[in-house]
Amino acid sequence: MERDGFMQDFFRKVEEVRGVIDKISSLVNEVKKKHSVILSAPNPDERTKEELEQLTMEIKKNANFVRTSLKSMQQNLPPDEQMNQASVDARIQKTQYTNLSRKFVEVMTQYNEAQMSFREKSKSRIQRQLEITGRITTNEELEEMLETGNPSVFTSDIISDSQITRQALNEIESRHKDILRLESSIKELHDMFVDMAVLVETQGEMIDNIEKNVNNAVEYVGQAKVETKKAVRYQTQARRVRKQPNRCFRSHNIILLPVGICN
Repeated sequence: MERDGFMQDFFRKVEEVRGVIDKISSLVNEVKKKHSVILSAPNPDERTKEELEQLTMEIKKNANFVRTSLKSMQQNLPPDEQMNQASVDARIQKTQYTNLSRKFVEVMTQYNEAQMSFREKSKSRIQRQLEITGRITTNEELEEMLETGNPSVFTSDIISDSQITRQALNEIESRHKDILRLESSIKELHDMFVDMAVLVETQGEMIDNIEKNVNNAVEYVGQAKVETKKAVRYQTQARRVRKQPNRCFRSHNIILLPVGICN
């Protein structure tokens, strides 16, 4: 009974983490919409940018929760070299952990791609506005300018005072600020992605070789049938508990991580 109780708790956690990953995916879609709004307007209103910042913070908070949860799951798993002798429950946990990790990496990769796309499009807008003012820059020169963190580097030698030029300069400075806001988030995502990708690659080797293991061990076939039945039963029980009104996700608490994204 104690063993069944542990697995029920485990699957409740799996359902919780899966739900938070789905929430991150929805937030990423909202971020993409905000990016489109900001890119379509010469001078986007600050409210839209603030809403984008809130979405970014929400994604970061939920990503912290998922990453911490996956780290906790991973620490409770037996080493790969002992997996062939591990219990059925341990194999269930390993499979669920790996699937969640891969799903998390996929969602965060989509988020990273959205941010990089927004950065490149913002940079292209800056380049076009510079051309309007009469200043031609290469991609390398533009990157060097962006790295300074000072928007005046774009405009210091532009002396024309026409209405068109002033509008162009305003957009240049606005886009530059947008890019600066992205930099720390992109760095945090990179650190987390590298960490999670290594975990998934390592743990994924066991999942990719399950079929081979089954073919090589008749005993494991019987255990796999039990494993499947238990997984369905545990997940069904977990979902029932999850639907109770007093049992809710606590993914809104910020959980600081030891590496990368929490900095």
